[in-house]
Amino acid sequence: MRALAVLSMHTSPLAQPGTGDGGGMNVYVRELATALARTGVRCDLYTRAEADDVAPIVNVEPGLYVHHVPAGPLRAVEKEALPGLVDEFADAVLARMQAGHAADAIHANYWLSGVAGHRLKHELDLPLVSTFHTLDRVKAEVDLGEDSEQRSLEEARVIGCSDAILASCDDEVAQLVRLYDADPERIEIVPLGVDHAFFAPGNRRQARRALGFPETGRLVLSVGRIQPLKGLGVAIAAFAQIASSMPDAHYAIVGGPSGPQGEAEVERLHGVVYELGLAGRVSFLPPQRHELLSTFYRAADLCLIPSRTESFGLVALEAAACGTPVVASAVGGLTTLVEDGRTGFLVDDRDPDVFADRARRVLGDAELAAAMGRRAAARARSYTWTTAAGRLRRLYGELTARQLVECP
Repeated sequence: MRALAVLSMHTSPLAQPGTGDGGGMNVYVRELATALARTGVRCDLYTRAEADDVAPIVNVEPGLYVHHVPAGPLRAVEKEALPGLVDEFADAVLARMQAGHAADAIHANYWLSGVAGHRLKHELDLPLVSTFHTLDRVKAEVDLGEDSEQRSLEEARVIGCSDAILASCDDEVAQLVRLYDADPERIEIVPLGVDHAFFAPGNRRQARRALGFPETGRLVLSVGRIQPLKGLGVAIAAFAQIASSMPDAHYAIVGGPSGPQGEAEVERLHGVVYELGLAGRVSFLPPQRHELLSTFYRAADLCLIPSRTESFGLVALEAAACGTPVVASAVGGLTTLVEDGRTGFLVDDRDPDVFADRARRVLGDAELAAAMGRRAAARARSYTWTTAAGRLRRLYGELTARQLVECP
């Protein structure tokens, strides 16, 4: 395995997580490609150009190149318009690949890139690996289907023709099989990693001084894009109960609006904070550079993750790596990352009372919190991008030696 084409059409891996469509997927694509490049696999990473002042090719580090390819206007466009640009994106990627950037395999991220990758697989006779990050039919099950029927059908087509489908946990495998009739033999579980050079336990008081938070008192944290999927309304309602019994508690939400409902969700959450009398107790902070998030995790006593669905839950892993207990929804990859009662707590329903109860257990018992933090950090050490890259490099090599999967 010498070279890999990585597709990330709708969001650049160079974009800051927590803004627009940039989130855990950006981190996944960038960190995995970096780790692969360091093993000797050349990674050409293709994303849609959104400005005329970016270089067509950015050499991020030896062996890792980000290609900004033209597809539609040179500006950000509404996500709903992106499906109409997939063919133009695929054309541009094909031209680059045929002009000196040949690859041995294609790895597509998210359904839009999957559609482009599906076409390129057949035009170039290359194996296709797909990571979906989120699935339309999963979102529909929790009444969060924001896309058209086109997405669900295209996801099914890509799944049916992918030579390998990557999942992060057993729960995602079950969803792919149950909702899309995916072939279990072609699903590979490859957990994400975390950069332990940045995300590691540290001094809480120093972290708070660096961020300007009071050195004493309890600090609750949530990190990520703000959209209905993330369930922050539940977390704010839970914090209202925490605040009533812990007058020194503060809640920090780090992230920006995302998706078509993002701005409305931010406005709604500010209204909830006001109605619950939490002004001055809840802070909305802008997205931060990824490596700087570790300071926020170290500053916090607890990380709340009330997501309605979560394919992996990178925030939970990063918090754990910093020794911060997590109280999270028992959904998706969070059920794998959080060991209930040992590294944090899992909540089976969306009742703010239950989230508040579990959070108070951690915040009210310093000995329990410290033990959970130690166990969380120890558990997180087994998740590395180097491990993930090693497994994928072997998989890519195996796929190049097999007969390609044919479309159903």
